[in-house]
Amino acid sequence: MTVNNDRVFITMLLVRSNCILRILQRGFVLRLSKCKSSSSAVRPVFLNVIKQGYADQTAVVDCLGRHTYEELIGFSTALAQWILAITPPDATAEKKGSGVVLNGERIAVLCPNNISFIISQFAAWMSGCTVVPLCKVHPQSELDYIVSDSQSSVVIATREFADRAHGLAEKNNLRVLILNEEALVTRRSRTSNELHVLSQHNNNAPVAVPDIVTASNCSWNDSQLIDKSTLTQKWSQIHWKNRKAMILYTSGTTGPPKGVVKTFAALQAQISMILKAWCWTAQDVILHVLPLHHGHGVVNALACPLWCGATCVMMPQFDVDRVWDRLLDDSEPRINLFMGVPTMYVKLIDGFESRFKGQKVRAFIKAKMRNRIRLMISGSSALPQPVLKHWEAITGHRLLERYGMTELGMVMSNPVHGLRIPGAVGNPFPTVDVRIVTGNGDICVSGNSKGSKVTVGSEVTEGELQVRGPAGFKEYWNRPDDTAEALTDDGWFKTGDTASYQDGVYWILGRTSVDIIKSGGYKISALDVERHLLAHDRISECAVVGVPDVTWGQCVAAVVVLQGNAKSTTTSSSSSSSSLTLPELRAWARDRMAPYTIPTEMRVLEAMPRNAMGKVNKKQLLREVFELQ
Repeated sequence: MTVNNDRVFITMLLVRSNCILRILQRGFVLRLSKCKSSSSAVRPVFLNVIKQGYADQTAVVDCLGRHTYEELIGFSTALAQWILAITPPDATAEKKGSGVVLNGERIAVLCPNNISFIISQFAAWMSGCTVVPLCKVHPQSELDYIVSDSQSSVVIATREFADRAHGLAEKNNLRVLILNEEALVTRRSRTSNELHVLSQHNNNAPVAVPDIVTASNCSWNDSQLIDKSTLTQKWSQIHWKNRKAMILYTSGTTGPPKGVVKTFAALQAQISMILKAWCWTAQDVILHVLPLHHGHGVVNALACPLWCGATCVMMPQFDVDRVWDRLLDDSEPRINLFMGVPTMYVKLIDGFESRFKGQKVRAFIKAKMRNRIRLMISGSSALPQPVLKHWEAITGHRLLERYGMTELGMVMSNPVHGLRIPGAVGNPFPTVDVRIVTGNGDICVSGNSKGSKVTVGSEVTEGELQVRGPAGFKEYWNRPDDTAEALTDDGWFKTGDTASYQDGVYWILGRTSVDIIKSGGYKISALDVERHLLAHDRISECAVVGVPDVTWGQCVAAVVVLQGNAKSTTTSSSSSSSSLTLPELRAWARDRMAPYTIPTEMRVLEAMPRNAMGKVNKKQLLREVFELQ
């Protein structure tokens, strides 16, 4: 195939792809409406976009421009045809003799925070594949681990990450598809005119436009490209419920990362409960600054708005000044929803204090934020109460705290409307059941979105949190023993988190393995100690761990970052001239904390080591800071 013909061929794919919604609305959606239980049928996000007819609505605004839902579907369909041309058909489907060409391959996606990720995800689903999102800031060794562990066969990347993609391909025998972002830059008026002109040409017309994708290390020919009508027909025939939608890898804070398999049924259940609990509508506009390899960024902040026809404004990465600029921007679409991790809010507060001076300016910003933004959410790690209070003081918003896990999706949340108790994670989402189990195996608390109750005669309301619900994971990829270990005999997921139920809400006390410190017969919540320490005016960040002690079993040790990033290191016996010593900290804590919870060791770091989601690996801290194995 010549270069010109190749380009023309891709152009015609795009022409027909961008017309797909009109075709589908005449045929495919009609067939959907005749299916049994169509209102509750499980389907991927892209099919819901088609069924709901979002078409001309703005789906995404990013560094490449403004993109409609129709453009998302058009580009994705063209890319899906490429994926199917370079991957083998599903052997099970072939045996049925129905001509089904969709497959179950794993597709690794290494794309920036823009439309290229969504197109890659939709295209993988359109071709029947499972998406494996990769973190763009992870070292190559971690990407190698995930690609190898997931047994991915294709990696989709943009030119920015082409070298990294080819490195993965060489080591793991992958096929590589490189997206051309320049071809994804669309302006609606120009696109409509071009589509009209291009539709008048045949496949041999010498119209030169950029290809959307290059198959850089594999070959294909015309005969391998599935006809679009055949492809779209398969979407209505396939049973999506138990098919694998994504493999998301755990953060690895308590052990090697494991691939969490999420089916389309689980994904849709999670989306549905979030839309209901957080009152999503098509009029919402979310500012997206989260990584796309984690459930927080790829489901809560991306799949949810796309499912309900809302708009997602995507930034390439989190940038304090740019976030403030966009939150306060009067141009359309105006942001009214924001999600972040605690570290982001800390940095936004620092940026506010250094950038916005004067009482009138600050009052104006607070009024604007309070009137324009309807909801601001914090998740992925515990939110320090001083951060919550400071954020509320400068924006008028009390952050909504919630709790979830990669394996479960969202589990509990404070209410959108109603009292939000600082430090608590509220109550279960709709369709989620929870229970707290003591060390003896007794159930002391059980509940759901309608209410919770303490077991009659129970003297404690604290123990391991266990969860079940339709949004739960299918399995750990290729780890049947780990999957079995994570579940109870009656099917509840053991979170490994210690929780309590007090005052009508749930509280997360921390990971049982690293956040529950056993000292002198007491069980101490590291997260509770951290909340107290962060109230100290000289402490910017902190992490509390249990260090082995001959007398007490474990002693409470604090790793802190001081305001202004103090550079000294303070130990249990130090009396250096740093801006905070252990004796000073203990004296301050004496009137604020129970004696057995006050740290007996302290280390001061210039910066707290965190992963891409802002989480601290406490096992790593014990190894590197306290030199413990």
